[in-house]
Amino acid sequence: MPHRAHFQRMEDSTQQDWQLIAGEFMQFTQKLPDRVIQHLQLLEGDYGGFPIDRYTHSLQTATRAMRDGRDEEYICCALLHDIGDTLGSFNHPDIAAAILKPFVSEENLWMVQHHGIFQGHYFFHHLGMDRDMREQFRDHPHFERTAEFCALYDNPSFDPHAETFPMIEFEPMLKRLLAQPKNTIYKAAVTPKHQ
Repeated sequence: MPHRAHFQRMEDSTQQDWQLIAGEFMQFTQKLPDRVIQHLQLLEGDYGGFPIDRYTHSLQTATRAMRDGRDEEYICCALLHDIGDTLGSFNHPDIAAAILKPFVSEENLWMVQHHGIFQGHYFFHHLGMDRDMREQFRDHPHFERTAEFCALYDNPSFDPHAETFPMIEFEPMLKRLLAQPKNTIYKAAVTPKHQ
């Protein structure tokens, strides 16, 4: 039987309890990339009326970024930008940003979190919406980066005939990214102590 803490209220927990929990947590986080990949793969076969399924769109977006020589963090953002489609039908960029937040730079996080509004430039007018909604962010330092992401990678990645790398091409970089949290309140707890 696995070892478990015995408290019923966190205020009654001990340092020994938290050493046990921290050990379990570290093992659990090592499988984070696998869980993220499995969740992304839920988009496979989900066309939602689009020319290709959402999973292929994600792979294609990342493929374009990789072909352009973007760094691994950016490529992983391209890969996961729509991962929230399954749970966040009305706010999918927020879900993707929440997953990526501990691991990516401020500019990449902002890009992922706002890409939905920026991508809307290409289709909002067909839905009776303001295609220039992104203009509210015109003076933001990450405006151009996000507009470029949509123009070069997100917008053109609905082509059934375009080059699309398989997931196995992205797994190593995703594993590296998700092994190095930068922005988390738990950073001190997950950073190895140097003696």
